[in-house]
Amino acid sequence: METLDYRVARKRMVQEQLIPGGVKDPKVLHVMGTIPRHLFIEKGLQDQAYLDRPMTIGSGQTISQPLIVGLMTQTLELKGNERVLEIGTGSGYQTAILSKLAKKIYTMERIQTLSVVARKLLYRMSYNNIEFKIGDGTLGWPEEGPFDAIIVTAAGPEIPLPLKSQLTEGGRMVIPVGSTEEQKLCRVVRKGEEWITTVLSGCRFVKLIGKEGWSHDNK
Repeated sequence: METLDYRVARKRMVQEQLIPGGVKDPKVLHVMGTIPRHLFIEKGLQDQAYLDRPMTIGSGQTISQPLIVGLMTQTLELKGNERVLEIGTGSGYQTAILSKLAKKIYTMERIQTLSVVARKLLYRMSYNNIEFKIGDGTLGWPEEGPFDAIIVTAAGPEIPLPLKSQLTEGGRMVIPVGSTEEQKLCRVVRKGEEWITTVLSGCRFVKLIGKEGWSHDNK
């Protein structure tokens, strides 16, 4: 059973981080105010789960700070009937949020151990509208596309063409783009055979590794 301390910390996260930081979508605020973020973090670090900072989750990967998660989710403008592709399952926290806001989630992770742990946790928590895949996220999931929304939780040197092509007409994608030193969080909207890109803010993410992203040897 969840302790009062976690419920209070989650409420403070919403009131003191998300709302002042620009998260305005009431559905996003509600979902992030109810999902137990501490369960997606190592037990020894759970008391820090609702602080405004990214945290390591193993395998050189991180769980983004709550504000970035909220802003990226809000940018997708989910209404509840969408099919969403997530690139980078990671801990599964972002996946859980998406599953409460959209009809069906397809989440990809290149690191098998992370995918397996996230899948077990999400199934145990009764998130049943999620499909998992281990593979190169820069190539997307073409056999399940196109998607109404795509969220990428790692930064590539540019926006992968396979992901752009897997957006529906009017579909939205949020993705960090740039070098390992300087990155921009971008919103991409498909209009026919054009993709309108808007820069939202600066950011810092782990590298998007794959055929259409960084190779393991890139610095």
